[in-house]
Amino acid sequence: MKNESVSIASLGVATPPYAVKQSEAETFLRNHYSKVLEPKSMSKMVKIFAHPSVLNRYIAVKDLECLVNEDPDSRIARFTEWAVELSSQAINNALVQAGITTGDITGLVVNTCTGYICPGISTYLLEKLGFSNNIRIHDLVGSGCGGSIPNLQICRDIIQGKRDEIVVSVSIEICSATFQMADDLSLIVSNALFADGASAAVLWSRPGVLRLVASASRCDTKYREDIRYIYRNGQLHNQLSLKLSAFASKTVARVVNDLLTPSGLKREDIKHWAFHPGGEKVINAVRDKLGIPEIKLQMTRDILAGYGNMSSPTVLFVLREILSKGVAPGDWCLIVAFGAGLSAHGFLMKAEG
Repeated sequence: MKNESVSIASLGVATPPYAVKQSEAETFLRNHYSKVLEPKSMSKMVKIFAHPSVLNRYIAVKDLECLVNEDPDSRIARFTEWAVELSSQAINNALVQAGITTGDITGLVVNTCTGYICPGISTYLLEKLGFSNNIRIHDLVGSGCGGSIPNLQICRDIIQGKRDEIVVSVSIEICSATFQMADDLSLIVSNALFADGASAAVLWSRPGVLRLVASASRCDTKYREDIRYIYRNGQLHNQLSLKLSAFASKTVARVVNDLLTPSGLKREDIKHWAFHPGGEKVINAVRDKLGIPEIKLQMTRDILAGYGNMSSPTVLFVLREILSKGVAPGDWCLIVAFGAGLSAHGFLMKAEG
């Protein structure tokens, strides 16, 4: 679906202040969970945490000890507090960049997959930031790491054909609120990758930074059990297949083709690529499947190294990094993210002057 009238005006991000190096995270897990890990699992954990693809992450805790034996009530309270705080920071950042205030906003769409509260996060943001209580608000759940792009799709649809609409798209994940540890490779990998963060984009129907040209989505439900959260004893546990990189890259490639073919574009026409950095193996598989030059993936790898995988906001951290390095008017940009389902989503964008 094409739409040449809606643009991203600005993009803001936020992370918690507590930074964790991989060596610190490994020491924490070793100190508290060595008795639950078999020697083979411990050996794999050491190897995974030593990999240079992730160097630093930001976690919404005072210190890592807070994660030990955190009860469900404390966990959802921490999720709520930090989800609202980080979202607010990202929104304020984006509003300042766009030169507008909360009074200009007519809609707010928030997505998350790492915690559930009712009423949703949007209502807390309405109150905290002083948005009008009659703006249109939506809370989205269940899209996993790919959730920011369906969010943008909905924001675009709200604005389409309505000149005065200005909508804020917020992606917020407190992945540490789903922390679990057991003798399970999915959990070991998750604890080496995931982190916390928020992104906020202001969208409007006037020239901006990036014009939203076309979007595409695919959902391969046969892989549902390979990438998802599952409930055990009433708490979320991340479930990741060791074969994720192979089938995720195929679905991503189909979404890319769905975007480029109708637009008459080729892969070499895309100046800037922003992929969800789901991990080193996934990035490599996407690169090889699409035949993208390694240099085009540098921003994706930089975000993974400096922030880890923050789930849904992460691809917009990559996009923000691309914008910070400079984008020329007329440059084509393509962002793609994938997540639970298995679902993959993409947006074709064009830089504006």
